Amino acid sequence: MSQPLIKYTLTKAGRQPEWLSSDSRAFKGEHGTPANKPGKLPRFGSPQDTIYLGIGAGDPDSDGTPDGYVESIGSKADLQTYITTVGTAANYEVITSTVTGVSTSVTTGSSEAWNPGIDYSGPGLTTTTSDKVTSTGVGTVRTFGASQVIKVVTEINDGTGISTSTVDTPVVIDPASTKSNVSTSVGVVTTTSDPGGAGEVGVTTTVTTTTTESYTYTDVQSSVETSTSSTTTDGVTTRTDTVTTTERTNYVTDYDYAAEATRLWDIYEAINA
Repeated sequence: MSQPLIKYTLTKAGRQPEWLSSDSRAFKGEHGTPANKPGKLPRFGSPQDTIYLGIGAGDPDSDGTPDGYVESIGSKADLQTYITTVGTAANYEVITSTVTGVSTSVTTGSSEAWNPGIDYSGPGLTTTTSDKVTSTGVGTVRTFGASQVIKVVTEINDGTGISTSTVDTPVVIDPASTKSNVSTSVGVVTTTSDPGGAGEVGVTTTVTTTTTESYTYTDVQSSVETSTSSTTTDGVTTRTDTVTTTERTNYVTDYDYAAEATRLWDIYEAINA
């Protein structure tokens, strides 16, 4: 019995079809893609609006196919073309997290120096910081684009005076990340409680000014780990704290469509050998 490589959807109940291959080597749910074309009447309703790749439990019946069956793929070339089409639309890419920076800070001192009393007069703590060890990964550093309101200034004029309030919301990114392509824009909104205009008693005018910052930033995350050790020599206990800061950068490389097609096709051939 042939077990074809097929395109299919979930059942109307939202489950994987029972007629998929039960072979332990088989795959299902691969490379999901929208089943309906934008701007067109939907061919598939939810939850059947995503098409997947999988291995069927047998050839489709020429008299009628089961619910969820879309079509089969008959060659490796067609498989690669299909995956490439799906991946291009979905912007497939390979993300690799790489350690790109490590630095340590070591603080040493006696137990009394760590918790000195009011009469303590001994030596204090000693801290030594190493130079950061850096490296690079393979590919291009992944970046994100973002936009955020960084300041809102509200001026209220009730005819007797102007009151001003300011709310600052600065951009916060990981300290290890790099921000670039920064630009700002200012928007002003004026409202009034009466068409009489500002400056007249009984008429309130509100002017809201928003400042928006647009920017890109690198996909870098830093983490900090602290370890503590103690040694005792001649009755004197020395405590050492080591703080290690690690930076990880996400790099982007092109998705290998040919390799993925080979992987799935090899599975299909092995099952049908």
